[in-house]
Amino acid sequence: MTLIPFKGRRIALIGGAGFIGHNLALRLRALGAEVSIIDSLMINNLLTFASTATDVPNRDIYLDMLNARLILLRQAGIPLFVQDCRDYNALSKLIARIDPQVVVQLAAVAHANKSNKDPYSTFDHSFRTLENALDCSRDRVEHFIYFSSSMVYGHFRTGTVMEDTQCEPLGIYGALKFGGEKLVIAYNQAFGLPYTIIRPSALYGERCVSRRVGQIFIESALRGDEIRVLGDGSDRLDFTYIDDFVNGMLCVLENENSRNQIFNITYGESRSLGNMADLVREHFPGARVRYVPKDNLTPDRGTLCVDKARELIGYRPEWPLERGFVKYIQWYKHMYADGNGGSRLTSATVLPGMLPPEARQ
Repeated sequence: MTLIPFKGRRIALIGGAGFIGHNLALRLRALGAEVSIIDSLMINNLLTFASTATDVPNRDIYLDMLNARLILLRQAGIPLFVQDCRDYNALSKLIARIDPQVVVQLAAVAHANKSNKDPYSTFDHSFRTLENALDCSRDRVEHFIYFSSSMVYGHFRTGTVMEDTQCEPLGIYGALKFGGEKLVIAYNQAFGLPYTIIRPSALYGERCVSRRVGQIFIESALRGDEIRVLGDGSDRLDFTYIDDFVNGMLCVLENENSRNQIFNITYGESRSLGNMADLVREHFPGARVRYVPKDNLTPDRGTLCVDKARELIGYRPEWPLERGFVKYIQWYKHMYADGNGGSRLTSATVLPGMLPPEARQ
């Protein structure tokens, strides 16, 4: 297959200062791409956690992680444009200034529970930013990439879903993601804008502040609190380590076969919440687990088949839960040890454990 080189390629990441975005930006920059980030830093980012108007658990720890992201981006020479992408005119001028060949749309309220509790904000920061990004990109970019979600499938009727499985999203978050997919496809139909739609699942990894399930399990164990498992532990998710996901994104970006396609980019093998809790207990002897009822807007899920991505773009996931999640646990342990169990972390401190070895001074 013919690959598109990364060197010198102009790529704009909208919402790129987030968990996925900053990891992707660092990899792209290392490959020679000219990466720019556009981010308001408002949603699940620096301004959210800095504001005392919001009650945020582990505020100081998460501020340190967010500062670590910014340090890494600055050290890599990746420009960050702080801009609210709900402002169409401002975004349009910024896109014209950057003149990207590729736009990657990550900006969203990336949390199903928060979306169901605050639909207006979710629409405003997810769907409206997507509409603006599409319209600013339609006559100038070669490739538009949209981050959707495995939540568009709703309840998995079988243990495995494929990209052509019928989507019946459950709740506000899944509905808006599925609506976003339709809008992206419509811009291709109306304006010929080449696109790729990505459906990730249960991402985890270093410097995530989204309080995803694995993160909550580890932090609970570190504090000596109970590990609360929603349901009876049998519910399954296709847990995906961030390195696998970034590698999948590189396959999408460098391969023309990705154009006008939808891909599941996950590990490709679901594991139960009980499996994840057991891994935590292996590394935190004595950790207690309590099972609690799950939310009725949480769909029953499972495995996302990645055969299409394997065949069309050469995607090869390498991080099963026993490898990726254990690495994540060890990173958390190291980070907490640097901070004396987290008790003396402050928003002005970036701990060595929060940065990869090559970024430490």
